Amino acid sequence: MTAYIIVGLTPKDAEKLQQYGARVASTLAKYSGEVLVKGSVEQLHGKFEHKAQVILEFPSREDAYNWYHSEEYQALISTRDLGMDSQFQLIG
Repeated sequence: MTAYIIVGLTPKDAEKLQQYGARVASTLAKYSGEVLVKGSVEQLHGKFEHKAQVILEFPSREDAYNWYHSEEYQALISTRDLGMDSQFQLIG
């Protein structure tokens, strides 16, 4: 069953965010993950505290979970946290 990681984010440091973005793409392939959509958010209802969102698609929940917890991705977390405030949610 297809699974998604939904990322809400607010940029903090453009340079660090660019470094993170350039490196994170290469970590997805091993887990057959891909970016479905990314961009600014237009809030239609309720409260959402972030300015942008990214939706990642994986073939399975296990692939998504394994990607997030992989050594390759975990090595990027310090750069991620310097570049943005974020929340990650796994669905599916």
